[in-house]
Amino acid sequence: MTDSFSIRSIEAFCYRYPLATPVVTSFGKMPNRPAVFIRVVDEDGVEGWGETWSNFPAPGAEHRARLVNEVLAPGLVGRKLESPAQAFQTLTSGTEVLALQCGEPGPFAQAISGIDLALWDLFARRRRLPLWRLLGGQSSRIKVYASGINPGGAAQTAEAVLKRGHVALKLKIGFGAETDLVNLAALRAIVGAGMLAADANQGWSVDQALTMLPRLAEFDLRWLEEPIRVDRPRDEWRRLRESAKMPIAAGENISSVAGFREVLAEEVLGVVQPDIAKWGGLSACAELACDILKSGKTFCPHYLGGGIGLLGSAHLLAGIGGDGWLEVDANDNPLRDLFCGAVADVTDGTIILGEEPGLGFTPDLSGIADYRSL
Repeated sequence: MTDSFSIRSIEAFCYRYPLATPVVTSFGKMPNRPAVFIRVVDEDGVEGWGETWSNFPAPGAEHRARLVNEVLAPGLVGRKLESPAQAFQTLTSGTEVLALQCGEPGPFAQAISGIDLALWDLFARRRRLPLWRLLGGQSSRIKVYASGINPGGAAQTAEAVLKRGHVALKLKIGFGAETDLVNLAALRAIVGAGMLAADANQGWSVDQALTMLPRLAEFDLRWLEEPIRVDRPRDEWRRLRESAKMPIAAGENISSVAGFREVLAEEVLGVVQPDIAKWGGLSACAELACDILKSGKTFCPHYLGGGIGLLGSAHLLAGIGGDGWLEVDANDNPLRDLFCGAVADVTDGTIILGEEPGLGFTPDLSGIADYRSL
């Protein structure tokens, strides 16, 4: 096959899995788990799969699926492409004014990111290479950590994920000092000397964060994630860095090249966490991940969604390398577990990707037909 290819079809499929126990953050709850999976097929019948971030707001998944099917797909179907990056640029530049007009740069970026991941999967399959090798990877083994640990039942969740092969944990905090500190103490005892991180989900003011920092120091946190709002002035972030005994992490809510360049040029963040399904896809985030490592910071891809995007994030981490961890949500979600391929098999805190082309996994959506919402 030649490197150039034409797109025959692009289709987004939207699903919702109801939860018995909502996923809780400092800013709200998720009563169900959405997923928007995207299939791209080329002129030769080769297909690729991607996923679009769609967690918020509650009805956002169906909206993003319609953006893919009704707005973005017509711009690529029938077009001959040389690379996924070409399609990414075509879609991004071609919808900039429309995104501004409707005030929705985020949903457009997320929908484009999902298409981009599907095109990279397709591109790697055409090359007959696993995606992690196409991205330049030397080893298919990567470290993972269990995230999304809610304040309620945190210890029980932690014990359960350790039984599933995890040795590193991240707790959601921002629910009051008493709750946060009790849960952190319990998780530190459970994980022993293993990796423990905490995520405040932008839940504090700078003064609240400064008050909490000394109390968090005793838990030997690998990082403290998004202690304040991402859009707060940089001097507030610098004040936190000066007082923190642990690295500060952020990145999932940075959505521009300029935004990432700013944080890479300063010493505030020690851990940088772009989300390939939320902004940039692989076309932007693969280069960005290299820049993160060159800046001396730790690259840890953010992810909280279905299995295809999680698997793509694993391939990115393996492809770029470094000493970072892949985020694996600990909460119940068959839309993740049935479609994440090798990521489902965690042993001693690591997973190993295979040598199959592309993502190494072709989803069979028939098993989740009952959850389809669009």
